[in-house]
Amino acid sequence: MGDSHCPDIGSLPAPLGRPCSPTEEAASEPSSYGELNHVGWLAEHIGRLCLQPEYSDVTLVVEDVRLPAHRLVLASCSSYFRALLYGGMRESKQQEVTLQDTPLRAFQLLLRYIYTGQLRLAGLQECVVLEVLELAHQYGFLELESGVSAYLERVLGVRNVCRIYDRACLYQLAPLARACRRFADRHAPAILLSDSFRQLSPSVLEEMIGRDSFFAPEVDIFRAVCAWASHNPTVDPRRILDKVRLPLLTVQELLNVVRPTGLVCPNTLLDAIKLRTETRDADRPYRGCLLPGENVATQLHGAQVLQGEMRSALLDGDTQAYDMERGFTRHPIDEGGQGILVRLGAPCILNHLRLLLWDKDNRAYSYYIEVSVDQQDWVRVVDHSHFLCRSWQRLYFKPRVVQYIHVVGTHNTVNRVFHAVSLECKHIALDEEEEPFPELEEGLVVPHENVATVARSAYVVEGVSRSRNALINGDTSKYDWDSGYTCHQLGNGAIVVQLAQPYRVDSMRLLLWDCDSRQYSYYVEVSVDQQNWNMVADKRNELCRSWQLLRFPRQPVVFIRIVGTHNTANEVFHCVHFECPAQCLETPGAAVAAVASKHPTSSTNERRSSSSSSHDSDVSQQKAPQHP
Repeated sequence: MGDSHCPDIGSLPAPLGRPCSPTEEAASEPSSYGELNHVGWLAEHIGRLCLQPEYSDVTLVVEDVRLPAHRLVLASCSSYFRALLYGGMRESKQQEVTLQDTPLRAFQLLLRYIYTGQLRLAGLQECVVLEVLELAHQYGFLELESGVSAYLERVLGVRNVCRIYDRACLYQLAPLARACRRFADRHAPAILLSDSFRQLSPSVLEEMIGRDSFFAPEVDIFRAVCAWASHNPTVDPRRILDKVRLPLLTVQELLNVVRPTGLVCPNTLLDAIKLRTETRDADRPYRGCLLPGENVATQLHGAQVLQGEMRSALLDGDTQAYDMERGFTRHPIDEGGQGILVRLGAPCILNHLRLLLWDKDNRAYSYYIEVSVDQQDWVRVVDHSHFLCRSWQRLYFKPRVVQYIHVVGTHNTVNRVFHAVSLECKHIALDEEEEPFPELEEGLVVPHENVATVARSAYVVEGVSRSRNALINGDTSKYDWDSGYTCHQLGNGAIVVQLAQPYRVDSMRLLLWDCDSRQYSYYVEVSVDQQNWNMVADKRNELCRSWQLLRFPRQPVVFIRIVGTHNTANEVFHCVHFECPAQCLETPGAAVAAVASKHPTSSTNERRSSSSSSHDSDVSQQKAPQHP
């Protein structure tokens, strides 16, 4: 206590006692310098108290069996037992506490977990595991609840998924319920025939068969609901029958299967027949296979190309080995709209396509994509027939059931052939972390991340630089007098960037070369076809330097043309970095160029000069960049 002669902790002698065994010595070695970790030793000794009368101060009565326990141990692990044994209730003064409606075997396992922190679930009967889950939820053991849920996810099967799903919904265990739904969706026909299906609670059954992704023949779903109703005669089945999609049944099934049961009134049957005969096929409430995040346009999933030349390339998954002669599927561009036709192995719920257009030169394509369930009624989900697109196309639309995908090229800036290297078809969740579903407006993506990058297949069409894509490589620090920028001669040409596909954007940001105090004047135009241009920023009458933040009314953009008009040092305009949309809307020290309403968004119908009108202009063939 403040004694200056207190010995250093490191010099204290070891306590006397029995010698440690080799195992104990190894366990007692510091896990890190100056730190001991004897958690296992502590758990072992506390675990010896489990179900032992020694030092016990309370007896728990479960199914007339007396179980010795320790108030302090129980209360320290569970808020339920803390309130029960120390909360001032009657049980806090009793030596014996009876736990009603508590399964003995599961509670003994719970006690073992409380005292040791361990519980072996493998080998236990399924009903016991579910009882442990119930007790963990009831007594507030969140870690145990999570651990049991994870175990149940791994052992899901056709025989048990309905029982587990019922409990997951009852206890609001979202991850476990989600796993059960995905399993049920993949094995719906078998689950309909399982005994456990008839034991589902009405609310869970209603939710299960009400999903678009519960993919099974509708007549089988109806028969399974009838079997459930017979097994649960005290429950009114009408709300559940409302989830059966009668318009998906054939007229023969409605008359010969549904009508004889007497569960559906005649007027409802007539309405179903009317909807089936009068409604477009595309508007029917189809069910489809849902494989979240998984590409279903593969041979493994039974997909195949039915129409197009060199069909084997499109779905082989190879997005690297292609050239002028091989590695793509094609079709001639003609008025007939022959296109490339793909059939998936089964009707699938999709909201995302990835299409790789042939991109070994700087050509661009226009196209549209339509989808169908039966090849009779088609819905156009992507229409880029008025835009110039290149390389990877990331396409999104509202989720819908699809089995046939028709890709139709309408334009190629080089010839009359449409070339597609790869096609991927997926469903992605709205809250997917790795690849979130983007905001859509008028069928086009409204990006929040920078899409003017090499990784997003953007391309510098025009401009002089030592490196073709220096402007969009993301480097905003490594530039000097000789490199790291893109330029053009004032009064001749421009800097033009092409995005891979049309986006609806309302901002962009660029970094003017600023290694000295020079200033620039410029203007920026955008286009979707390199023919009609809209001015979005006019800085011709201002002197600007360094970072430029440009804002304008949201509009479709494929091409961005930056035209320098003045440099206080020489006759060359230099730009270091470009991004679209702007990733920093409040840049310290930036010259903010907010565009007012005086700059109209209507087309200027301006044509590029003969040196830049050709979409095939090649930056690499131009002379080296001029010294700032």
